[in-house]
Amino acid sequence: MATYNKRGYKPKTKPVKEEVEEFIDDSESTTAEVFGSLDEGANKAEEWFEKNQKPVIGIIVGVLVIALLYLAYNKFVAEPAEAEAANELVLAQDSFTTALEATNTSVKDSLYMVALEGKNGKYGLLDVADNYGGTAAGNLANYYAGMSYLEVKDYQKAISHLQDFSSDDQMLAPLAKGAIGDAFMQLGQPEEALGYYEKAAGLNANDFTTPRFLFKAGVTAIDLGKMDAAVKYLTKVKEEYGASEYANQVDLYLGRAQAGN
Repeated sequence: MATYNKRGYKPKTKPVKEEVEEFIDDSESTTAEVFGSLDEGANKAEEWFEKNQKPVIGIIVGVLVIALLYLAYNKFVAEPAEAEAANELVLAQDSFTTALEATNTSVKDSLYMVALEGKNGKYGLLDVADNYGGTAAGNLANYYAGMSYLEVKDYQKAISHLQDFSSDDQMLAPLAKGAIGDAFMQLGQPEEALGYYEKAAGLNANDFTTPRFLFKAGVTAIDLGKMDAAVKYLTKVKEEYGASEYANQVDLYLGRAQAGN
């Protein structure tokens, strides 16, 4: 069938040029609206800043002052204090190490007291801990002081200083907790001792401190009649730390704990 156009018929579709022009007009209108909104927002922000510029500038200046004070404190106070504290700790630390190696009990106790109290005008551990408490050396002085008091059988002071010590060190952290447990055991407080042995055993698992404090926790749990806990701790020593010195003793205590269930 033939197709034809009616006479006088004009297509409804607009010419491409006209459509493009309309699109450009619409785009320009939209862009103008966007920039108009941005200008309006910028004007409002400018007005707000003009009204609040004093407190805003005050806050900025305050932040800068705090930052500068922090940097100055680290440079002129904290860093020199760290160096001074570390220097003061050296003699006391040497006395502590010498005491550890001594074989005569009275000599050991005397050296521990020198380490604690100092000698010939030199700082001891207590001086370093008191005067440089915010430094790493001051913190470490609390550890050595606690261990020294433990050796001279002043258990309350040992606990106090060891509780003031904090560290993430793989050895020192569990040793400090375990030493607090030892001090509580000597004071006849096995319940408190068990808690610290458990904490020590749970810190930084390694082949030295972990079996040591698991074993002490197991033995203490037997004394407290907590046989299930004792079996758990002693079994862990046997199965996971069989090469440790405590593995040779574990069977005797493990048998007691199992028999007590």
